[in-house]
Amino acid sequence: MSWLYEPESGPNDLDESDVRIRPNPKGNKPRTKIRPGHKNATIGFVTGVDVGRYRIWLDAEARAIDATLGKELRKHGVAVGDNVALTGDTSGQEGALALIVRVEPRTTLLRRSADDSDQVERVIVANAHQMLIIVAIADPTPRTRLIDRYLAAAFDAGLKPILCITKTDLADPAEFLEHFAGLDIPVVLNRSDEPSLDQLHPLLAGKITVIVGHSGVGKSTLVNALVPSAMRATGAVNAVTGRGRHTSSSARALPVTDGWIIDTPGVRSFGLGHVKPENLIKSFVDLYAVIETCPRGCSHLADSPDCALDEAIEAGTLGEHGALRVDSLRRLMRSASSSQAE
Repeated sequence: MSWLYEPESGPNDLDESDVRIRPNPKGNKPRTKIRPGHKNATIGFVTGVDVGRYRIWLDAEARAIDATLGKELRKHGVAVGDNVALTGDTSGQEGALALIVRVEPRTTLLRRSADDSDQVERVIVANAHQMLIIVAIADPTPRTRLIDRYLAAAFDAGLKPILCITKTDLADPAEFLEHFAGLDIPVVLNRSDEPSLDQLHPLLAGKITVIVGHSGVGKSTLVNALVPSAMRATGAVNAVTGRGRHTSSSARALPVTDGWIIDTPGVRSFGLGHVKPENLIKSFVDLYAVIETCPRGCSHLADSPDCALDEAIEAGTLGEHGALRVDSLRRLMRSASSSQAE
């Protein structure tokens, strides 16, 4: 007698009519971690950001379109100056909206923090080649320490700095410029009554230039002179506080001289919490050669014994404003060191 079970039908004759398949309530495809490569996506240049909408310039077609951000990029974001891959409707017709699905590799990235104790980076622009620092020689009074911060951020990001002094018809900039005499960077002088762009156009040609400056220094006025169609709002300096009013609320890229200028909102502070102390030292080009002769382990701060900076100040080899330059560097280093230690 055999106890082996013998089915009445073969394996191909099984009846599966009673098997229940749970339906997908959302009716969408199963999830996968594999994302499409979008190899044939259209590439565009981000010129502006406004409430979740991105203005994109398509260079090959010489026209602009609007786009929104794909889900996979919402945690990382997109900055003005980014080159991005686009899918969806790139026709540019009214109501059309393309989708940003990829950010191309960045060559440079200009960042700042809220203050030196905040190491959260805030991206300002991507892929810029140089930084045009706008300073008014009067109304409002120029702030050398803020310029030092701009320079430190530029060198840290790999940008070439250019200094533009405005309102030179109101005061002589010679004494102020002595503070930066050892930096060997281009300096452009401009008047408020008759702005001249002859010096600027050759410097901007073929480059992506981010423009920064304290509120009220005439940044938007200069942008409007470079690009008359920009129509950036301008404002006077507050007569009570002596401070400028914010007129640009967001970064915006504008075409000029076969290149782009990126106008940014005016700021009264520029945090460097993300910049390493050693990169701050390198941004003070005029002091770096002296620092290289310091003894090993020198902190370059005021309490560091045998620091070559102090010896250079005593010897008078750093010029009339050498002590102020050293003091500015040490202030930034102390602030950066304390923020890095937190």
